[in-house]
Amino acid sequence: MPNPFAPKLPRAALVLADGTVFSGYSFGAPGLSAGEVVFNTAMTGYQEILSDPSYARQIVTLTSAQIGNTGVNPEDMESRAVPVAGLVIRALPQQVSSWRATQSLPDFLKEHGKLGLVGIDTRRLTRLLRERGSQNGCLVAAAEVGQEPDIEAALAAAKAFPGLAGMDLAKEYTVDSHYPWEEGSWSLEKGHRAQPHLKGEAAAAAARAASGNASAAASANTATTGAGKATAAAAPSPAGAQTGLPDPSAPHGRRFRVVAYDFGAKLNILRLLADQGCDVTVVPAQTPAADVLAMQPDGVFFSNGPGDPEPCTYAIDALRTFIGRKVPFFGICLGHQLLGLAAGARTVKMKFGHHGANHPVKDLDTGRVCITSQNHGFAVDAASLPANVRTTHVSLFDGSLQGIAFTDAPAFSFQGHPEASPGPHDVAYLFERFAQLMAGHRSH
Repeated sequence: MPNPFAPKLPRAALVLADGTVFSGYSFGAPGLSAGEVVFNTAMTGYQEILSDPSYARQIVTLTSAQIGNTGVNPEDMESRAVPVAGLVIRALPQQVSSWRATQSLPDFLKEHGKLGLVGIDTRRLTRLLRERGSQNGCLVAAAEVGQEPDIEAALAAAKAFPGLAGMDLAKEYTVDSHYPWEEGSWSLEKGHRAQPHLKGEAAAAAARAASGNASAAASANTATTGAGKATAAAAPSPAGAQTGLPDPSAPHGRRFRVVAYDFGAKLNILRLLADQGCDVTVVPAQTPAADVLAMQPDGVFFSNGPGDPEPCTYAIDALRTFIGRKVPFFGICLGHQLLGLAAGARTVKMKFGHHGANHPVKDLDTGRVCITSQNHGFAVDAASLPANVRTTHVSLFDGSLQGIAFTDAPAFSFQGHPEASPGPHDVAYLFERFAQLMAGHRSH
């Protein structure tokens, strides 16, 4: 396929385990990278996709025709790294056009050692994946123009890749230790803002702490938010008046204390929890339930994450404890699948999964149809749900299960991504539902 960068870019290829080869050009790092090949239909948000830990060990093919127009910037990172195994696109723009951009997409991939393939027929690859299901594959890229990529080595690596079924990646992409989270959502005027409960110097201090890039902010959370909390305690603001949540300055009111399990959490999830007025403490994936209960949380949250949920027995056991103790619970993506397993349901590997930002989902409680962002290759089998768990959301693409709720415990979950950045935001109301669940539980 003709490519304006052909004289300037090294050769590269995607080699599937069955021997199918898609030849093009490299716009990232040289080398080999194997993984599960999937396609994503989103037209925007490629930086969020690349930095989403749920894509670990996956080679992502973007179906939108041209990728890279807006470059990348530190504020749009969804994690502290770039977990994807590689990126495949049809066309690359010759220049970046965004006032927010600090780097081009090719430079970003090279900096993080990730392979990129451009100039292939992504429509053909997408049709293949839809017909045959997600495939094991390997990206291979030559280091210099004029060199040929090692196709045989890539084929061997593709065949050797074990697949994601049975692979516990959550404990690889979690955090090393617990830390408090203080950063709220991004706005055009102020960037990532401090939590709604802060004001005055406390808000200014939190804003200064959040003004760096996502990597620096996340790694410095423990140091920067301690002072913010101390100041906030001395000068609380009427958060309840703005958000409908309890006013921390009232005699019997305080903000919700939420413990968030990080299985590879997207940062915008934590931001939206903060927007609800929550004191968020992030903990590693294998944190025992007893340690969390000792923190006396108002609610527990389970994040998204990569890999197969079934091997995460440590998380399933902890979740059963929380359900038994009637601790309000909310789970997203992998957290949703773990709630299903904790209830006694089964999970299944999907043919090619759901990956995109245009998936219609029906809320069975309200009848409302929401357009959602999705990224998962495993799903909870609706037919295996026990009697005390009801279906709350279903996909209108294929009828698969999208949300569940317990009838005898304050626990619910959603398969898609209500926190999706840059969107859509149709199901962001689930964060409010979690806050309402905690408020109701506290009042009893």
